[in-house]
Amino acid sequence: MAELLDGERLAGRIKMELADRVARLAALGRVVGLGTVLVGDDGPSAKYVAMKHADCEAIGIRSYHEELPASAFQADVEAVIDRLNGDPNVHSILVQLPLPAGINEEQVLLRIKPEKDVDGLHPTNLGRLVMGTPGPLPCTPAGIVELLAAHSVPVEGQHVVIIGRGLTIGRPLSLLLAMKRPGCNAAVSVVHTGVHDMAALTRTGDVIVAAAGVAGLVSADMVKPGAAVVGAGTSWSGTKLMSDVADDVADVAGWITPRIGGVGPMTRAMLLRNAVLAAEKVQ
Repeated sequence: MAELLDGERLAGRIKMELADRVARLAALGRVVGLGTVLVGDDGPSAKYVAMKHADCEAIGIRSYHEELPASAFQADVEAVIDRLNGDPNVHSILVQLPLPAGINEEQVLLRIKPEKDVDGLHPTNLGRLVMGTPGPLPCTPAGIVELLAAHSVPVEGQHVVIIGRGLTIGRPLSLLLAMKRPGCNAAVSVVHTGVHDMAALTRTGDVIVAAAGVAGLVSADMVKPGAAVVGAGTSWSGTKLMSDVADDVADVAGWITPRIGGVGPMTRAMLLRNAVLAAEKVQ
């Protein structure tokens, strides 16, 4: 059976380290502040924001929450962003996606100051990633790299196959893993559900990251024996959270993320790290 890539345990260690940094800032009179914006009444989004608030409280970060109805206009959302941008107590900002129909998500995200972009997805920060210069990294890609390194999964010089080319995971992860930096420096292939004979490509991967949001997309016959398999994409079947990785993959893989407790906790831990970094950089 494959070794579990335990994101819950690793995230706990990271949060302990961040709590020390938050305490040091507090001793200097700087309380780390994260602003969150929730528009509408989407249940999973509200639950996810609540989890982030709990994470913040656990390590001493102060949350500033703004909630707007689904009927809010573009100008209403942007006004909230402007207020948080101008608040010196708020060091980073999170806008929970998706936004209701009629709200231009790109315009809203562009409104956030790059230095307060806790998700690392502002074009300025993605440009820094492309150039290899310091900046907040997208949370899920950064979390996956940390998770693989913590479990001594060979990545440098290996072939990583990423399924999915989305803005939040696939695209930035492909850039990050190809860079010449510790835990990366890999040969990276990006495929998607429109690629002919995807299995022929995934079977060449030493590491597979499934981030397509299609339940059970990766099956055992698509995996090279001993490969590391990361389920980063999720979908819902009624009230059950489903992974992109089928259960039988655990019989073939060398390492695998659990359906719950793998990438999710690491994403939240990296968001906290970005929030702390933003506060540390304030002059």
